[in-house]
This record gives sequence, C-alpha cells and structure tokens, in this order.
Amino acid sequence: MLQIPRVETSPPPLLSLDIYAQRRRQFMDRIGHAAAALFVAAPVAVRSNDVEFPYRPDNDLLYLTGFPEPEAACLLLPGHPEHEYVLFVRPFDREREVWVGRHAGVEGATAQFGAQRAFPIHQIDQVVGELVSGRDELYFRFGRDWEFNQRVVGWMRQWQQLRPRSGHGPVVVRDPAVVLHEMRLRKAPEEVQLLESAARIGAAGHLRAMEEVRGGMYEFEVEALLDSTFRRLGASGPAYPSIVASGPNATVLHYTHNNRLLAEGELILIDAGAEYGFYCSDITRTFPVGRAFSPAQRALYELVLAAQKAAIAEVRPGVPYDRPHRRAIEVLVDGLLELKLLQGDRKEVIEQEQYRKFYMHRTSHWLGMDVHDVGAYKIDEQFRNLEPGFVLTVEPGLYVREDCGDVPEEFRGIGIRIEDDVLVTERGHEVLTAAVPKETEEIEAIRRSAVPN
Repeated sequence: MLQIPRVETSPPPLLSLDIYAQRRRQFMDRIGHAAAALFVAAPVAVRSNDVEFPYRPDNDLLYLTGFPEPEAACLLLPGHPEHEYVLFVRPFDREREVWVGRHAGVEGATAQFGAQRAFPIHQIDQVVGELVSGRDELYFRFGRDWEFNQRVVGWMRQWQQLRPRSGHGPVVVRDPAVVLHEMRLRKAPEEVQLLESAARIGAAGHLRAMEEVRGGMYEFEVEALLDSTFRRLGASGPAYPSIVASGPNATVLHYTHNNRLLAEGELILIDAGAEYGFYCSDITRTFPVGRAFSPAQRALYELVLAAQKAAIAEVRPGVPYDRPHRRAIEVLVDGLLELKLLQGDRKEVIEQEQYRKFYMHRTSHWLGMDVHDVGAYKIDEQFRNLEPGFVLTVEPGLYVREDCGDVPEEFRGIGIRIEDDVLVTERGHEVLTAAVPKETEEIEAIRRSAVPN
C-alpha cells in the first residue's frame, strides 16, 4: 500500500509584502508615469436566493496585492509623490464580523496589506476621479462585473468632457493583461514552491483514489475521496470541478456529472487538481476499475503514455510552445495506424488532422494561479519559445466514443488521458506531478493490492 505524502496542514501562507511590492513596482515601471491602473475584485456570485458561492478572489488583483476580500479595488499611480498604491475596501463593520468573520477594513488595508492610502469602497467615484484626472491613460480590464464596467465608462466620459478645459485626463483605456499576464506567466521561485505544494497534494488525492476505487462505487464517491484528501492536506479545495469519468464517460472531455456506477472491466479517468495558496495543480490519470487493463485498454493506454513521454521530452528553454503537441500527435498517429484505427499515409493523416476523430484537444496549457493560466501563446502570430519559469501541462489523450462503428468493438467506449504539470528549468524541465504512478506495471500492482480476487 502506497503511503500518502504528508504536507503542512496550516493555512496556505500569503507571500511577503515585499514580493507584492516588487510586482507592483515592476508593473508600474512598465506602464509609465502618464498612466494609472485600476484592478477590481471579483464580484460575489449568488448560488441561489440569499446563498453565495464560496468567494474566490480575482487573480490579477491578488497577484499585485494579496488582498483576498470582495468589494475591493486597487489603484496604482506610478510616480505619485505620496501614494502610488491605493486600496478601496469594505469598511470595518463589527456586526458584519459577527456574521461572516474578520475583514481588514480601511486600517487593515494599510497595516496588513501595505497600501499607502486606503478608502472605503463607496468613495471610489470621488477618489478615482480626482487622482486619475491628471493621467493620460487608464489601464483597466473590462470583465465580468458589468456594473463596474459601466462605472468606468462613465468616468471616461467625464474626463473627456473636462479635458478641453483642464488639458489632461485619460483618453485611452488599455488592457493591463498585456503587461501583467506576461509577468504572471514567468513563475518566481516562491510561486514554484506553491505550485509544488499544490502538486504534492493533488498527487496524494490521485494516489488515494488509485488505491481505493472499487467496482460498485459511484463516481461521486471517488470525487469525495479526492476532495477530502485535498482539504486534509491543507489545500483550499479542488482547483476546478473534478472530472471522475468511468467507462464511456471518459470520452467526454469535460464530464463533471460524476454520478455513474463504476463497473469492473472498465477504466476510470480522473482529472483533478488541488489549489494551495491560490496556485493550482492539474493532474489526470486513467486506470482500471478492476485489477488489470484489458488488451485493448492496454494498447491504447501505452500509446497515450508513449505520446506523453515524447511530448515531455521536448519541454526545454528555446523550444516553441507547440512542439510538445506536434510530437504527441506524431506518436499517436503512428500508433493509431498500427492499431488500424486510422488508415492512410502518415503525412496526410497529420496534415488533414484525421486524428482529431480520436484526439481533438491540444496537448498543453499554461498553469499557475488559474488552472488555464494567463499569458500569450503566440507572439507575432508565431508560437513563442518556452522559457525558464514557465509551467505547462502535458496531457495527450485518446477518446473512442461508443458510436464509432468503424473501429473494432473492443476499443469502443474507451477514453484515456494522462496529464502532468511540467516546469521549464534552465537546462530542461521538471515534472512536478511525477509522484503519481503512470506505468502500466505500477498501476496494476496498486490495483491488485486494492481489489480482492
């Protein structure tokens, strides 16, 4: 029986105020003294009636400030002689504290989060109007808070009307993502540490599932195993809705109903990761519900595994982002032709994308504070080269739907994906999620111990 690795169970630590200050300095130096930048907290989402979803901060605001509360905004004023960093927050309310717990308030915004000035959020119209009117540009990302979007549009109209008399005021709104998301793409050592912790916790959840899955369980029982492991080991919870897909459900890429009964003889695909300190892991493993792979399951599984290994081997500095994907496709197509699931010339199959019948998604995406993290994939219409500090997933798969009548019956209804989180290092790469077994011999040894004869 494999042992679940233990990690610290204390709450995820906030990074030091110095780190947030360095990030703000870097961002402000890039946008210049003629600009201001405004970042707004994610709105509270209502689940039903007067019940809210658990609050998750906006990652751009969090990255620059560490401030985790709703109803907040950060205003950056590069070069301002007194306060380059201003926070707007909910004022402290003793009665609110009784109902929903501690919150920073205006004093806490300065004392705990390093703001040089702080104001109640209800004063934002007046304060932003005064502080930003002397700038030529406003960096603001129009997003999911429609009401706040309209507020910014109203400010811009006022500034445009006043500009002929005052001679200044923002006339351009720019997207801060052009600067900020490039910063977020390159992971600093302290971010890598949080990603490593998220990976360890995510790995522990997968190991537990691999050891405890039985025929006759429901998919949601497996999901509960994952969630409880993540929380017990210090994660805030899953990084995204866990995919627990047995049998033909594994051919649905983003299946999340998780309500089917598991049956021996089938495979189960688990795509789940933990969030630790606001950083995510993203792991997929596929293994038998019973003790061993069937011949058809093994053939497809080992093909996907070979494709993943070949793709991971391509991850290193200076390599175009899409090379791991292209390498995975080459290996998958060779195997599909050998298994007679595809026919024709290898080059034509790849050029015409005939493989998309069985493999319809890309092999990688960025990983960080968002599970599909930010940062451009292309520069000047060309895939960018990988750099040290980039973190990406490598996750090829094969999905043979039940209605694929032109393939042998033993392959139908099989879905397989294998996914790891990979850090680009100075000399190559490091697989952060290597603790989760993926070799067929390792998996079957675990399953034989888990499932009685």
